[in-house]
Amino acid sequence: MLFLATFFPTWEGGIYDFIGVSRVRVGQEVHKRGYLALCLLMPQPDPQEFMKASVDVADLIGLNLVMSRNAGKGEYKIMVAALGWATAELIMSRCIPLWVGARGIEFDWKYIQMSIDSNISLVHYIVASAQVWMITRYDLYHTFRPAVLLLMFLSVYKAFVMETFVHLCSLGSWTALLARAVVTGLLALSTLALYVAVVNVHS
Repeated sequence: MLFLATFFPTWEGGIYDFIGVSRVRVGQEVHKRGYLALCLLMPQPDPQEFMKASVDVADLIGLNLVMSRNAGKGEYKIMVAALGWATAELIMSRCIPLWVGARGIEFDWKYIQMSIDSNISLVHYIVASAQVWMITRYDLYHTFRPAVLLLMFLSVYKAFVMETFVHLCSLGSWTALLARAVVTGLLALSTLALYVAVVNVHS
């Protein structure tokens, strides 16, 4: 929260853009869950998992929509979009279990895991926002485009690949969380290196 208190006064749009991003994310999540409910009705089990993973493309489309509506420099667009997106996801999927369960009498490590997973999701959405910002630049050199598209593809299907890997290797909850953190960190470092290269070429 301290970060939010120092970040928003430095930007013209401030908290209103953050709330607008969160509203778009909630609407997008409702539509995404409706699509997933339709996928569950399909009788074929194999393409079903891939289609459920493909619905994360909607996150990239939503991030593009949000960042195209907000004015400001690229890094501010990325931060506001990522923070609003991750906050809305936290509220919709983890807030109630954390609020009710973590306040219970007995301590359970799963709430610590949920909190760490929320931070990993925040990094993931910062990475996705940076990738969307890079690919939508009209002056992006054609040599960077395949690398950005590859990173976007990896971001979209990261959850599907990680879920398959955890299932095949029978990893425990902490090991799976560590693997997700490592993969997200590698994806973030790759995106950061590409972002720096793109910015330095245009400066």
